[in-house]
Amino acid sequence: MSLQNWEAKGWLRSHPASREEIAELLALADRDLAQCQTRGLSPDWQLAIAYNAALQCATGALVACGYRVGRGVGHHYRTIQSLELTLGWDARSVTFLEGFRQKRHTAEYARSGSVSAQEARQMLELARKLRDELQAWLEAHHPTLV
Repeated sequence: MSLQNWEAKGWLRSHPASREEIAELLALADRDLAQCQTRGLSPDWQLAIAYNAALQCATGALVACGYRVGRGVGHHYRTIQSLELTLGWDARSVTFLEGFRQKRHTAEYARSGSVSAQEARQMLELARKLRDELQAWLEAHHPTLV
């Protein structure tokens, strides 16, 4: 499967990348990486904010490739799954992040207190790793966007 196949299925739409948009997505990720460490936040919110940082990074990779997720087609799910096709993540890493997507959804919409401090830390570590990988990938493959 390729990003072009995803576009043909309607899962993605063409989207021209710009240096400004990439900078904004990186700034959002950096903000969230800092904010999720605010003292007094519950693990639910720490995970949700760190997850958002990771989502901004995954979106940045898609945008750099010239795409955005189509409307109403599982935006977060498709964005996470696209990491295999953009940054070359292995299925295990994508599945790990997907688990945090589901955890965040439960904590935000169904059950308060469902996230442990360890899970929040793991999500933060994963988001930091993704941010670093995105930066290196952009510099190597899309230097005009950084």
